[in-house]
Amino acid sequence: MKLIIEILLMGLAMLLGSYLVPGVHIDGFGSAVLAAILIALANATIGTILRILTFPINFLTLGLMSFVITVLMILLVDSMMNSFHTSGFFAAAFLAIVVALIKGIFGAVAGESER
Repeated sequence: MKLIIEILLMGLAMLLGSYLVPGVHIDGFGSAVLAAILIALANATIGTILRILTFPINFLTLGLMSFVITVLMILLVDSMMNSFHTSGFFAAAFLAIVVALIKGIFGAVAGESER
C-alpha cells in the first residue's frame, strides 16, 4: 500500500512540477504517474549503471554528476512518451529540482502525520 501511495504522490509531484516549470507539459495525472514510474525505473537501472561508471567524476563534483544523470533520465523518458514534453536540458533540470522539493514537502507532511 505504501508503494502505491509513493507512486501516486510522485505522479502528483510531477503534475505540480509541470504546472510550475515553464517548458514542461504533461497531458494529465495518468501521464504524470506513468512518467514518474518510467523515470524511477530508468534511474534504478540505467541511472545506477551510469552512477557506478561515473563514480570518480561524481566524487570530484560532490554529487553534481548524479543530478546530471537524473536530468538525463528525465530527458530519456521525455523522448519515450508522447504525453510528457520538456523543452530541453534546463527545463528538465528545473523540473528535477521542483519535483525533489515537492517530494520533500510531501515527506515532511507525511512524517508529521505519523507522529
